[in-house]
Amino acid sequence: MTKLLEVSDLKKHFPIKAGFFGGTTGYVYAVDGVSFSIEKGETLSLVGESGCGKSTVGKAILRLFDITSGQVVLDGKRIDDMPAGSLRPLRRRVQVVFQDPFSSLNPRMKVKDILAEPIRNFGLAKDSRDLDERVAKLMDTVRLPRDAVNRWPHEFSGGQRQRIGIARALAAEPDLIVCDEAVSALDVSVKAQIVNLLQDLQQELGLALLFISHDLAIVEHMTHRVAVMYLGKIVEVAPKRSLFAAPKHPYTQALLSAVPVPEPGASRQRIILKGDVPSPINPPKGCRFHTRCPYAFDRCRVEEPKLAQPATAGAGHVAACHLHSLPDAENPLAAAVGELVVPA
Repeated sequence: MTKLLEVSDLKKHFPIKAGFFGGTTGYVYAVDGVSFSIEKGETLSLVGESGCGKSTVGKAILRLFDITSGQVVLDGKRIDDMPAGSLRPLRRRVQVVFQDPFSSLNPRMKVKDILAEPIRNFGLAKDSRDLDERVAKLMDTVRLPRDAVNRWPHEFSGGQRQRIGIARALAAEPDLIVCDEAVSALDVSVKAQIVNLLQDLQQELGLALLFISHDLAIVEHMTHRVAVMYLGKIVEVAPKRSLFAAPKHPYTQALLSAVPVPEPGASRQRIILKGDVPSPINPPKGCRFHTRCPYAFDRCRVEEPKLAQPATAGAGHVAACHLHSLPDAENPLAAAVGELVVPA
């Protein structure tokens, strides 16, 4: 497989302004050294609790703001420092589906105009007849009736609006779609429909997806690989099966333990973390998770761990945890933990 997107040591620090003249008094370290890659046709899920920096990573890739440092490379071309004029032709290749289907569509535009806008912007239609046909095909693609193009956004349900948002992203014929909590605002049954639609479109069109979510049950259903974020850092990256079967970071274990088990007569061993998430304005030294980690020791408090493959993990499974430097007999994470499911 070929790498479509490569993110290297990405950082985004938001300045904190105060006073009449707006002097900088500090920074919010929203994303502080994130690296990952996405292959063509692959789904990478970026997961973690609210405020960990997931959406900021997605917006940085989309160039919705300038990054503090690092690199974003799209199909071999560095785009993080590219001038706006040079970047414009590449914007077509990376599109986004936003979280809220009710605020992401212009209420003053009919559906046909919403879908036609990116086609016109990127010069993808030969003439007006070709434009209308492309819009009609987009409605077919997202399983909506063609005659709905003459309706306004407020006339649709939340799930239908999200389908329109997906159609708008597809209108530019992208290679990568950033799905920023694209199903979190929808009902359970509608979530399943949108996830299945995204999977079908990926197979039909060969799309790559960056799926930003906090819903691990959906992530397990649709992803190829998972990257786990905590307080601006990626703490674990692994293929889906490897991560859900044997997580190698204490934070990932705690996240998985909170996922409900649908099977009757089974439950999960809940791992209750103590304390609150530290402030991204003043993150702790060493491992950022050590203030809540039940296994933290002295090294965790002074030295930041790097992503590395634990001895008990398979290929492509890396975690940033000092526990894996200990002998197996002293490492509480050395053994595979299974899916943390125990009899009720």
